[in-house]
Amino acid sequence: MDLETLTAAMHAFVESKGWYAPDSPHPQTPKNVAISLALEASEVLEHFQWSNTAADPAELSGELADVLLYLLQLASLHGIDLGAAVMDKLQHNQGRDWT
Repeated sequence: MDLETLTAAMHAFVESKGWYAPDSPHPQTPKNVAISLALEASEVLEHFQWSNTAADPAELSGELADVLLYLLQLASLHGIDLGAAVMDKLQHNQGRDWT
């Protein structure tokens, strides 16, 4: 599945919950979405707190999906083409000296 399809599905979900409404109890501001992204990433870490492998891959899968959804939303709110950003970053990193 491509990033555009995932982004559209994410926006449809957020819209269906009314979270883009000005009076939403869960306003989807860039700051709030960035905070949610960091919180969800921390939840990924919980799966590895005392082990090198996730005890429940299905739960890990859900947490990774949450991270991706917030990442897609934050990129979209800022008009960032995430696919292009990834390719640009990989090209930049290719030229870096990692020693």
